[in-house]
Amino acid sequence: MLAPREKRSSKRSDVRWPVSVESERGTIEGEIRNISLSGIYVRCDEPLRVNEDFRMAIIPPNRQAIGLTGKVVWADMYGLDEEENAFGMGVCLVEIAEEDQKFLLNAVSPRRAQVKEQREVPNPLAH
Repeated sequence: MLAPREKRSSKRSDVRWPVSVESERGTIEGEIRNISLSGIYVRCDEPLRVNEDFRMAIIPPNRQAIGLTGKVVWADMYGLDEEENAFGMGVCLVEIAEEDQKFLLNAVSPRRAQVKEQREVPNPLAH
């Protein structure tokens, strides 16, 4: 039997980044478990409404927070971990600054980022 075909068009990277979501009930803290250029998978203790837009702040390591607007496109109320009772949600990125998009591109394509950094390093023997 063949494995199910991946429907996503963007490459995803597994991460564990804190996220704060502004909702009608106040700020909800959670964690991003994977990320792509078009969406994120968020785990948090409170569910968010599907098909609604939310302001979010993602906090990657060694970088200032990324502010964005995301839309919850699906929710898994049975997405429980062994140690936490959390809800899982797929969030489509609706609005994000160009600089932050570039950061995410490098985050989901580490090989591309390495090649770019190698090109930018001056060759000390080139004088």
